[in-house]
Amino acid sequence: MTATDPALTALAQGWCALSLLHGKIESHVERALQAKHGLSVREYSLLDVLSRQHDGEGGHLQMKQVADAVVLSQSATTRLVTRLEDRGLLSRYLCPTDRRGIYTNVSESGTQLLAEARPTNDTALREALDEAAQNPELAPLVRVVETARVPV
Repeated sequence: MTATDPALTALAQGWCALSLLHGKIESHVERALQAKHGLSVREYSLLDVLSRQHDGEGGHLQMKQVADAVVLSQSATTRLVTRLEDRGLLSRYLCPTDRRGIYTNVSESGTQLLAEARPTNDTALREALDEAAQNPELAPLVRVVETARVPV
């Protein structure tokens, strides 16, 4: 394969389009969440992921699982958890069955802030997708995003 290979060019163009769509969505949602709730997209995502934990078997996520879910390194996730804990939105405690494990839960104020921010996130996401759909190069990707489902 050479740098002028049409397949490589198409692949690179597809990646650029996906990256552009992601950037447009993230910046639009970021502005909305910051303006109305003082949350970044990453903070919102972390609260959202942690709010879905439960007490049953496998219900609490380990830090690596949280990091994977919010697409950050473990160290960046730990720093983010610390910032949200300092704001009173999260709390940490030792795993009752494994003293090496630390669990993180969303506090009552974190749950309230997440509930208030969720409609803002959803509206901003819809606005960003609607705007991107006007671009013929991004419209096919928007359709994929609108129909994609995360595997359970």
